[in-house]
Amino acid sequence: MPLMHRDAVTLVSAAAAFVALLLSLRHVRRNRLLADTTAVRIRSAAQGYVKVSGRAVPAHFEPTRAPLTGRPCVWWSYQIEYDESDKPGRSDWRTCETAASVELFMLVDDDDARCLVGPVQAEITPQLVNVWYGEQAHPSGAAVFNSPIRIGDYRYTERLIEPNSHLLVVGELRSHSEVGDVDKLTQEKLRDWKQDQALLLSRFDKNHDGRIDQSEWDQARAAAAAEAQSQVLSQHVERVSVITKPVNGQPFLIAPLTGAQLVQRERWMAVLWFALGVAALAVCGWALRQGAG
Repeated sequence: MPLMHRDAVTLVSAAAAFVALLLSLRHVRRNRLLADTTAVRIRSAAQGYVKVSGRAVPAHFEPTRAPLTGRPCVWWSYQIEYDESDKPGRSDWRTCETAASVELFMLVDDDDARCLVGPVQAEITPQLVNVWYGEQAHPSGAAVFNSPIRIGDYRYTERLIEPNSHLLVVGELRSHSEVGDVDKLTQEKLRDWKQDQALLLSRFDKNHDGRIDQSEWDQARAAAAAEAQSQVLSQHVERVSVITKPVNGQPFLIAPLTGAQLVQRERWMAVLWFALGVAALAVCGWALRQGAG
């Protein structure tokens, strides 16, 4: 093996092993935390880090609607990609647009006790994932989900949690005010920021090129959503319990799983990353032996 190639393989495999083993350790810690966090009833849950389950229902009278398909849901996210490849049989997908719901929803358990869930910055496992293709930047007409036949250079991916889905939520329970219209307030903040370009650039133009690119706009949208949610939760109307992202870095998880399934998932992720780390170490050792030989 040429010296340059051998050194590259050694460095890349060593770095991959280091990252994989760190991720394995992270999932081991998460596994222990989730296993040690006892599931509680919403009615008896004390403020702090909790694990609760129940049916997801809209916080308002009408459920929110997924932007791409208009389907009713309590949470959505989507991604629109464009294939820039000009070679038949190959794809080079570039992300054009991404967004996720910031609207609070309600979790209702078997005792009819309820609390709000603020999904901003949560690690969400969607209940449904639909992928389809089209010829326009935004889909139109009837969607054919998950078809093996591709028509068009745009790929749409929509992730949903439907109303009445059974969810497990792990996060920080706090007492806050009654829910407001988070989506509307987020859009108002973004409109205000657009009108003050100097302020917008000073806050989010991280590479200082004088414009807001897609990744910087995603950061601005996330900041507006977080500020809107915080503003809504600070309104003094009716006090309710709300589960949001913990302030001390503990995982904030929303998933259509049981507590045992969630713990098992973290265990398998730890095993998977450990195995990948060991494999990368083996490659690193092989490359070093090639040099010694």
